[in-house]
Amino acid sequence: MSVMMTLILVVQMLSALAMIGLVLVQHGKGADMGAAFGSGGSGSLFGATGGANFLSRTTAVLAAVFFACTLLLAYMGNSRPQSSGSVLEGAAVNVPAPAADNSAAAQIPGNAPATQPATVPASAPAAPAK
Repeated sequence: MSVMMTLILVVQMLSALAMIGLVLVQHGKGADMGAAFGSGGSGSLFGATGGANFLSRTTAVLAAVFFACTLLLAYMGNSRPQSSGSVLEGAAVNVPAPAADNSAAAQIPGNAPATQPATVPASAPAAPAK
């Protein structure tokens, strides 16, 4: 992984974590009624309406940074030169194929291949009806 890709990935992760924190700190539109009855603690820190504007603008900036980092990582991950084609072609190993076992026990999924094929009678006698 190149240094530039690592740097972009770190910026993306930090912006994502900061964005999560900012979203959790913000209060919804329904919380304004609670602030009217004396629980407006955030108003004293940022001013009357400055908290919502500051937090929402910072969230928008972090979302744009996250989006730009995502696009850059996608472009850099897709623009790598292909060496010889598929990754699986380099990992292919010549392994002899197992002998085909067409016995009845081998046809049941999950059965281990038996050393001797099981014999099944041609016609089993029917159970007497009661």
